[in-house]
Amino acid sequence: MQAATTQRSVEHRTIQVLSEIFAGCPLERVAVRLWDGTPWPDGRPRPATIVLKDPDALRRMFLPGSEIGLAEAYLYDDFDLEGDIEAAFDIGDFLLTRVRDWRTKLKLAAALLALPGESSGLRAAAGRFLPDLRGKRHSRERDRRSVTFHYNVSNDFYRLWLDSRMVYSCAYFKSPDDSLDAAQERKLDYICRKLRLRPGQRLLDIGCGWGGLVMYAAQRYGVSALGVSLSEPQVEWARARIAEAGLKDRVAVELRDYREIAPDCDGPCDAVVSVGMAEHVGRERLKDYFKIAFDTLKPGGVFLNHAIGEGVAALPVDPNDSFVYRIVFPDGDIPPLPAVLGAAEPAGFEIRDVENLREHYALTLRHWVRRLEAHYTEARFCVDEPTYRTWRLYMAGSAHNFARGQIAVYQTLLAKVDQAGNARLPLTRDDWYHTA
Repeated sequence: MQAATTQRSVEHRTIQVLSEIFAGCPLERVAVRLWDGTPWPDGRPRPATIVLKDPDALRRMFLPGSEIGLAEAYLYDDFDLEGDIEAAFDIGDFLLTRVRDWRTKLKLAAALLALPGESSGLRAAAGRFLPDLRGKRHSRERDRRSVTFHYNVSNDFYRLWLDSRMVYSCAYFKSPDDSLDAAQERKLDYICRKLRLRPGQRLLDIGCGWGGLVMYAAQRYGVSALGVSLSEPQVEWARARIAEAGLKDRVAVELRDYREIAPDCDGPCDAVVSVGMAEHVGRERLKDYFKIAFDTLKPGGVFLNHAIGEGVAALPVDPNDSFVYRIVFPDGDIPPLPAVLGAAEPAGFEIRDVENLREHYALTLRHWVRRLEAHYTEARFCVDEPTYRTWRLYMAGSAHNFARGQIAVYQTLLAKVDQAGNARLPLTRDDWYHTA
C-alpha cells in the first residue's frame, strides 16, 4: 500500500513538473507517456511521443537546463522518442529557450529536485563520448581527430542508410516522392553540369568522402579526378570501388588534409569541387581554404563550394552547449553566407552563382532517418545504442532546422577569370537544366 501511494505521489509530482515545463508550449504533435504508461496531457494519439523511462528522467533532461544535458538524456535512454522524431523538434526550440532563462531555471529547479534522483544505470556503459579535442582549434592534428571521430564510425553503419553510391550530402529532388538513389544521382549530375565538365579535363574533389562524385564525373563526363579525404575508412572504400569499376587510370583518392594540396603538383585543374567539407575548415581559415582552391585552378576554371551555413531564421548557438558541435561534428562551423563570400573574393574568385538547397536537404535527411530506423537491428551490430541515437537525433533535428530556415545549404559557383578578365562561362544557365 505504501509503495503504491509513493508511486502515485511521484506520478503526481511528475505531471505537475510537466505542466510547468510545457506551460505555453503547443502540443498538437507531441505527447508524453510516463514509465508506467500514463499519458500526458491526454490520451489522444499524436505523431510523436516522449517516453519517460523512469521517475528520474525529467531531472536528467532538464537539470542543469542545457542542450547537451537534454541530448544526453536521450542518448543514454532516460527518455525515448517514439513515432515521427522530427515532430518532437516542434517543441525543442521552445523548451531550450525556456529552460535557459534563469528565472525559469530557478522556478523549475526546486520542482525537479523534488523528483526521485536515481541513476538510469546506462551512462557507465556508454559509448564514444566525448571527442579528443586537445591542441589548437583547426590545427591539422586536431582537425584529423575531429573529422575521423564522425566519419570513421563504421562503413557498414553508413551503408545501411545512405544511397548505393554512399553520398553523404544533400541530394537534389524533382519531387518529394523521388527515391534517395535517384535524387543523389541527380545531385551529382547537377554539380557536374554547374562545373561544365568535359572529357579530358582534370577535377579535384576536396573532401571526397566515399568517392561517389569523382567516380560519377569520370564515368559520365570523361574527366580525370583526384579526391582527398581525412578518413581512412572512406579512402579504403573508395579505392576498392574505383578498382572494381576499372577507373584506376583516371581516378585516384588519397588520404590528405586539404592544406596538403600542392597546386604545383596537383594542379592545374579545370575544376575544383568541395561538397560538405567546408564546415570543418573553421571561418578563421576560410581564406586559406579558398586560396588553395584558387591556386590549383587554371585561368577560366571554376570552383563549386557546397556547404551548410546559417539560415535567415538562425537561432543563437553556444558552441560549448551544442549537441551538434560537441558530440556530432566536433569543431564544426557553419558561418553565414556573407562570411563565406567575404573569404572567397580576397582569394581572387569572382562570385558567379549562389543557390540555397535547404528544402532538398530536409528531404534528404528524412530519407536517412527513415532508412536508419528501418535498419535498427543491423545498425546495433555496427554501433552501440548511444551512437545509433546520436545519428537519429542529429539527422531529425537537422531536417527540422533546414525546413524552418534556421540553417541552409549553399552551392556557390566561383570563377578564376583569365588575365583579360574573362570567366569563359556561357551567358545563361540553360545548360544546367536542359540536355543538348
